[in-house]
Amino acid sequence: MKKTLFAFLFAMCGMVAVAQTPTDTVRHQVLFETNMGNIRVVLYNETPKHRDNFLRLVKSGYYNGTIFHRVIENFMIQGGDSTSRHAAFGEPAGGYSPDYTVPAEIVFPTYYHKRGALAAAREGDDVNPKWESSSAQFYIVYGKRMTDYQLDAVQAKLDLKTNNSVKLTPEQREMYYKKGGTPHLDGTYTVFGEVVEGMDVVEKIQKTPCDEHDRPFEDMKIIKAVVVK
Repeated sequence: MKKTLFAFLFAMCGMVAVAQTPTDTVRHQVLFETNMGNIRVVLYNETPKHRDNFLRLVKSGYYNGTIFHRVIENFMIQGGDSTSRHAAFGEPAGGYSPDYTVPAEIVFPTYYHKRGALAAAREGDDVNPKWESSSAQFYIVYGKRMTDYQLDAVQAKLDLKTNNSVKLTPEQREMYYKKGGTPHLDGTYTVFGEVVEGMDVVEKIQKTPCDEHDRPFEDMKIIKAVVVK
């Protein structure tokens, strides 16, 4: 009887140990091979719906051959329209994403629009009050350095837009002052990763001359996107 009880307790302890095993904490990385150089991004586990959706698209080859169709100097570079790989020079691009959205996963103030942030594009507030993300379109922040006066003005606008729920922290203000970014998007767009290598490439892309639709005159092409970790 004692042996049986001991065996039962040992088995139960083993089950508890298995149940308490930590989940995988790997932060997956994606490499964009572009005609301007390579950009490597890390994806946040705290935004699992965006992480898994992005990984699925990358693995399917969705982004291969597409372009950064919207580029604004001192702001960001945007891609993710699969039809852009066929868009002739001068044609507007960026009007397509697969027909679904990803629920917002806004982890503010932990993740915000510092230079190098990877975030999901979305439709405007008037048609998208829940701030749900585009299924495929993303942007990488470049932004610009902000003065205290500019940050105060941004904060005033954020207060109005978010009913005083989004407050820039001292650490964020310091980052925007020293490195730059786009703080006016904080708390209303999902940031789901960041650049870990290749910000020099992002810088080159965001400086390229563009037409009236913000499409570069020379295609900034994603030759291939691959999961590297």
